[in-house]
Amino acid sequence: MSRPIELTIHFRSHNHLDVAAMLRELKAFSDALASVSPKLTGWLLKGNTKAEALLYEAFDEVGPRTAAIAVLKEALKNETDPRIVSIWNGLDGAEGASLQYVGRPASETSLVTLRAKPQAFSHDWKAVAEAVQTAARVWSPAVLSVESASYFDHKTFKDRPGVGWMVYLPVILSGPQVPEARAMVPVKDQDGNPLGTIVVSVVDGAFSEANPEHLQIAQAIETRLVDQDFLPRYASL
Repeated sequence: MSRPIELTIHFRSHNHLDVAAMLRELKAFSDALASVSPKLTGWLLKGNTKAEALLYEAFDEVGPRTAAIAVLKEALKNETDPRIVSIWNGLDGAEGASLQYVGRPASETSLVTLRAKPQAFSHDWKAVAEAVQTAARVWSPAVLSVESASYFDHKTFKDRPGVGWMVYLPVILSGPQVPEARAMVPVKDQDGNPLGTIVVSVVDGAFSEANPEHLQIAQAIETRLVDQDFLPRYASL
C-alpha cells in the first residue's frame, strides 16, 4: 500500500444534522477504526491552524465531549446544508488520518470519508471489513467503498463508485453471483437481520493500484456488479 486509503460512505442522514448526533455516529465508527489501527484513535476537532486543531478532543470513553459539541454548534450555527464535521488523528506524515462527515438533509446524499495514510491503516482485510460492518450498521449506506486514493483513474465506470479493495452494498449476494470476488462477507444488524454484503477483491494484503492483478480483479468485480444492476450510479444515490 503506497497511496492513502479512502473509505467513503454514501447514505441518507436522518439525524436532522444535529451536531451531537453526528458526533455520536462518528464516535461509534471511530471505536471500530481503533481495531483497524492504533493510529486511528485520539481524534481531535480540526481547526484553521495546527495549534487550534490540538485544542479539542472529539470523544471521551463514552461519547462526544461536551466542549467539542459546544465548539461545533457555535461554528456551524449558520450552516445547515451542508453541515460539515471534520476530525483528525493528531498525527502528521505517513501516520496521518482524517474523518469528515458532510451532512445534508435526508432528501440529499450525505458522505462520511476516512482518508488514512499507509502507516495509519491495516493490511488485514478482515480488520477493515469489521469496520465496514460497523459503518453499515450506523449509517445504512447505499454504498460504501474502500480503495486507494488514486483508484478513481482506474475504475471501470466513472459514473459509479468503484470496488477497489472492497465495497459494501445493501443487497444479499452469494459467491456464484460474483465469482471474481476473493471474499464475500454478509452483514447483519444488531438483531441479526441481513443488511447487505461486503465484496472483497484482495485478501493477501492491502489493495494497491500499482498491482495489475489487483486492478484486474477489482475491475472485473465492477463489471459483474453492473451487469446485475447492483452497483449504483452516483446520480441515483
